[in-house]
Amino acid sequence: MPSPLLASDPPRVGDFWLDSRLLATTAGVTFIGHDEANTPVLLILLSEGAAADAAARDRLSGEVNHLHTETVVARGGQGQDQGRLGYLFRSEDDDPDSPEQLPLAPWVALINDGTPAAPAEALRILQAVDLSTTRPIGDPSGPGYRLHWADRTTAGTSRTWPLPWPGRGDRAGWSSVGIAWLLILMIAALGLLIAVLLFQNVPPSPPPPPVPTSASGSGGGSGSPSSPSSGSGSPSPESASPTPSGSDSQPATPTPSDSGSPQNPTQSTPPTMQSPGGSGSSGSATPTPTTNTKL
Repeated sequence: MPSPLLASDPPRVGDFWLDSRLLATTAGVTFIGHDEANTPVLLILLSEGAAADAAARDRLSGEVNHLHTETVVARGGQGQDQGRLGYLFRSEDDDPDSPEQLPLAPWVALINDGTPAAPAEALRILQAVDLSTTRPIGDPSGPGYRLHWADRTTAGTSRTWPLPWPGRGDRAGWSSVGIAWLLILMIAALGLLIAVLLFQNVPPSPPPPPVPTSASGSGGGSGSPSSPSSGSGSPSPESASPTPSGSDSQPATPTPSDSGSPQNPTQSTPPTMQSPGGSGSSGSATPTPTTNTKL
């Protein structure tokens, strides 16, 4: 009678997903399972104690090699790649494993046609491995015989790859994979939106302070551009007229010499009608107009 899987039972062995337990003995457990093509099988997996015994592994291999070709679907595990049906061996060397992992326990998948003959054949193979139905050779004498691994009835070492979804006994379909990718994209979009909302409210940086301009000139306290003159709007006559480099006592305007002829023969100074004291400059001498003696 089938029973649910235990917590210690693997969800998958080789290429077969396990659905329920069918029977268990000292030598191993028989599971009801299916492959990727939904082919129903009875999978026999040796127990931990039987898988560690080389004689028990050889007995399982001998029983499988005596079966009909159409009865065996596949086989695997340690020491099951030899014999008449060795070509049905399925290697799992491409699956990831750790150096500490024990060798895989031997297993065989038989066709499950739904008749009572299939469970009976599985029970016969397990009883041949643990020698429970083997007739003794000669007359029994002495103490009774008991297998040293009879108490290690936990299912042998197996490897499940790829990993199934939690709570499922088979591989996830395309719908589950699509939903998983959709959730990943939604989480990524949400993270991008949060980043945009965080960085878009950054306050603007203040403008740089104005650069002060230096005031020049004697009266430039208000920051206006400096003027060429120090105090007045128009240059004075004294500052506008050039000063010869000869001597500082030379007058600004040429004066006639004592002989009546000008110093520069090409230029003549016209007489002026101003009086000697009306020009405002006491340092320069202007010639006085002479009266006409004929009048």
